[in-house]
Amino acid sequence: MSALAGLKVLELGTLIAGPFAARMLAEFGAEVIKVESTEGGDPIRSWRHLHEGTSLWWYVQARNKQSITLNLKDPRGQEIARKLALDADMIIENYRPGVLEKWGLGYEALKALNPATIMVRLSGYGQSGPMRDKPGFGAIGESMGGIRFVSGHPDRPPVRIGISIGDSVAALHGVIGALMALRHRDSTGGRGRGQGQVVDVALYEAVFNLMESTVPEYDRYGVVRCRTGGALPGIVPSNTYACADGAAVVIAGNGDAIFKRLMTAIGRDDLASDPQLARNDGRVPRTQEIDDAIQGWCSGRGIDEALAVLTAADVPASKIYSVADMFTDPQFLARQMIERHLLADGTAMAVPAVTPKLSATPGQTRWLGPKLGEHTDAILDALGFDAAARARLHADGVV
Repeated sequence: MSALAGLKVLELGTLIAGPFAARMLAEFGAEVIKVESTEGGDPIRSWRHLHEGTSLWWYVQARNKQSITLNLKDPRGQEIARKLALDADMIIENYRPGVLEKWGLGYEALKALNPATIMVRLSGYGQSGPMRDKPGFGAIGESMGGIRFVSGHPDRPPVRIGISIGDSVAALHGVIGALMALRHRDSTGGRGRGQGQVVDVALYEAVFNLMESTVPEYDRYGVVRCRTGGALPGIVPSNTYACADGAAVVIAGNGDAIFKRLMTAIGRDDLASDPQLARNDGRVPRTQEIDDAIQGWCSGRGIDEALAVLTAADVPASKIYSVADMFTDPQFLARQMIERHLLADGTAMAVPAVTPKLSATPGQTRWLGPKLGEHTDAILDALGFDAAARARLHADGVV
C-alpha cells in the first residue's frame, strides 16, 4: 500500500511550483487530478526538448496524474472544478492571488461548503502584502529571497543555478505544509468533518528559508554575506579546487578531525599539527593559506588520483557530476536512481527515481505524464455526467 493511498488531490496550476508539489504526492500514491486548459494544456508540455511534440520534462512532472481539460472561464467548467475540489482532500494551486476567487473557487467559498478543505497556495509573494498581485516566477523568488546575491564569484554579477530552484524549493515547502495541514485535519475530525486551512507559500519566502544565518549575522554584526565562488564562507576548508587534468574536485575538510586527516594526506603535517588550526574559528582567519595548500596539492595530480588519496584518508570529496556521469556511477546504479519506462509509442525513456526512499511504503512511477485530457471522460463519468452530457460539454468547448 502506498503512503498516500486514498488521498485525493486537485491540481489547479501550471508550469513548475504547484505541479511539482502535486507530483510528489502522486508519486507516493495520492490520486491527483490535474485540471488543464482546453487551449493546449500546461505550457510545460512544450518546454525544452520534445518527443513527438511533447516535452520530456512533462513526462516526469505529470507522472501518476490524471488529466482533465476544463475551460475555467465558463461557468460550467467552474462548476465541474468545484465538484472536484469539494470531493478532494486538498487543492494545490499556483495562480496569481485572486484568480480562483474570480472563478468562485477561492478558499473561503469552498470552506463554506466543506470546512475540511485544505488549499495549498503557491505564489510569487504570498496571499497578502503590497506585492501580492505582482507576477512572480522562481527567478524573482530566488532574487528577492537572497540566494542569487550569494551565488557566483565576488568580481562578477550574481548567477543563477542552472535549474528552477526557487520553484522547486517552494514546491517542497508546499508538500511539507500540505502534510502538516492534513495531520491537523485528521486530528480534528478527519475527511469532511475536520478543520482545513490554507497553506500559503510565497516563492521568495521559501528561498529565504534556506538562507542559514544571514539574518542574525546582519542584525547582530552588520555582516552582509556576499559571493564567494566555490567556497562556503566561514567554514574552512570547503571549496572547489582545480586538478592537473582540468577537472574540479570539491573537498569538504571542515570537520576538525577531517582537517587533520586532509592535511596529512596532502603532505602538510605542519598544518595538521598547528594548534591554531585545530578548530574552525582558528582556521577561518587563515582561509587563504589553507586553500593555497590544498590547491597546490591538487594542481600536481589528476582528479582520479586526488580522489583516491582523499578517499583513503576518509576525507569527503567528489568530482562535480554531469548528468552523463550519473548514468554510469556505481552509487546511482546501486540505489536505482534512474528508471526506464516506455512512452506510448514504445520508446524507452529514463526518468529520475522517486525520492525519498521509504522502507515500507515506497513511491513509484505508475505511469508517465498523460496526454492532454486523457482522463476527461472518465473523471466526468465518475462525477455523474452521462455520455450525452459529456458530448455537449465537448461540443461547447467546456472540456
